[in-house]
Amino acid sequence: MEHNIILGHRRLALIDLSPSGHQPMIYNNRYVISFNGEIYNFPELKNQLQQMGWQFHTECDTEVILAAFAQWNTHSFHRLRGMFAFALYDKAEQTIYLVRDPSGIKPLYYSTIDKTLQFSSEIRAFNVFQNKKPNQHWPVYQLAYGHLPEPVTTFSNIQPLHKGCFLKYNLSTHTYSYQSFTHYSYSNQLKDVDVTNDTLNRALYNAVGRHLLSDAPIGVFLSGGLDSSIVSILAAAFQQQHLKTLSIYFDEPDFSEKKYQDLIIQKLQCNFYQHLLSADEFHASFPDILQAMDMPSCDGVNTWFISKYARRQGLKAVLSGIGSDELFGGYPSFQRMNIAYKMQKLSGSATQLLKNSRMKMISRIPYLSLEGTKGLYLFLRGQFVPVQIARHLDATEKEIWNILREHPMPVSVRKLSDKNKASWIELNLYMQNQLLRDADVMGMAHGVEIRVPFLDDEVVTTALSVDASLKYNGSVPKQILINLFKHKLPEPVWKREKMGFSFPFTQWMAQSEFVKDMMQQSNKSSRDSYKKFLEGQLHWSHLMSLLILQVRGMG
Repeated sequence: MEHNIILGHRRLALIDLSPSGHQPMIYNNRYVISFNGEIYNFPELKNQLQQMGWQFHTECDTEVILAAFAQWNTHSFHRLRGMFAFALYDKAEQTIYLVRDPSGIKPLYYSTIDKTLQFSSEIRAFNVFQNKKPNQHWPVYQLAYGHLPEPVTTFSNIQPLHKGCFLKYNLSTHTYSYQSFTHYSYSNQLKDVDVTNDTLNRALYNAVGRHLLSDAPIGVFLSGGLDSSIVSILAAAFQQQHLKTLSIYFDEPDFSEKKYQDLIIQKLQCNFYQHLLSADEFHASFPDILQAMDMPSCDGVNTWFISKYARRQGLKAVLSGIGSDELFGGYPSFQRMNIAYKMQKLSGSATQLLKNSRMKMISRIPYLSLEGTKGLYLFLRGQFVPVQIARHLDATEKEIWNILREHPMPVSVRKLSDKNKASWIELNLYMQNQLLRDADVMGMAHGVEIRVPFLDDEVVTTALSVDASLKYNGSVPKQILINLFKHKLPEPVWKREKMGFSFPFTQWMAQSEFVKDMMQQSNKSSRDSYKKFLEGQLHWSHLMSLLILQVRGMG
């Protein structure tokens, strides 16, 4: 400990497995870092820095971050390509920098109360601090969104570092500044079909190649859907017969994707592992999965299981297809955004008349009275509506609306095309706050790093540069990706209906004694919702949010 500074780290070694890669790492006896993530362009940066005279004593990417900072200071951050969250201490300047990657793949939370800087990659780490303040409003957001949208956390005085930003904290004055070092924006630069296809194909190929960089065993999640199949096909070009894929399938035919997984496996002739997940295994594991959650979420169970099997097969890193749907139009929201945006112009008083409708989409129309993207998102993806949330939390409907209106959402997407509006919302709300957060927490619960090549800087920049009329053109979602890869994929894979990575949750949760016991201990409104769920009138993800409140003592 120096000047009351403590940097702690628990390492998952993937590059340079030797003790020389351990952290916290010190460079030139001046810079110290605790780093979570991967820098995929570190070999190129290292070569550049060596030509400038910088010396290296390890083979890992962590040391490259330190040398880059020594050379370029904060201008080094935008040169990093990868997923990262790190704390960098400059002993000479008595400053600490907190830095997070441009897509927010890796989480980083901090607090600056009482002239201290506290930070961690998990919210639960703050439980050891005395000055934390529970956020009594988080259940409102959980029931509305199905997750806690940034910057909301379970503590009122702890928040996430925004993606693509860094915080500079001065240890002498106990003051700090907050600054963006990069961000993504939409453009219409790519309009030619052939140029777009060539650019996108090259970006995806390069991204998967970079994401396979590892000194530890690495594999690919293969669900049988389009995105994971594309990643597997591209990974096979680099690993050939050494490619390892992991899949889950079920006895329940409506959910099992085994026939599609088998088609890809047969085509690639890869090393594969398929696990039949039974209801009994789900029931035995479900309480542990809920305990593994860091921040509340109505999902993540699937990722917990696939990560468990990955580690069982000796893998420490896996590639996932997260990001494809958000970038290329894979969700129903892309088709619904036009009408949602038009309906948002209706007066709030008119939409309030629809709040008690039994039709889910109709009952969510009042959410459109919330300004900007949060109103659009909650109309498209929201769970419970304020009148229902009020009943569940024993509050007034006005209190619920006031809390939801408090949530900051300053970015305007008004100038984007309708489908790019949907893309922005899916990237910055659903993917950011649910998919990526669940992937990190549930993967790390088993010591497995989940990598997302669709969120590679080159892929994101390319996708956001494609003219919307070209990117979303076609008779089916993600036609642009299908056109690129249908000659490499089995026809049933790219012709199939979108299914998503889902489990027989409705059936299994209805059979769960754990769920039954927890819901019987809840309030009357939640018990009524549980009854509706058993009658087929409530989606399993809604019940999951109520269950989380009960498990955390908020139900």
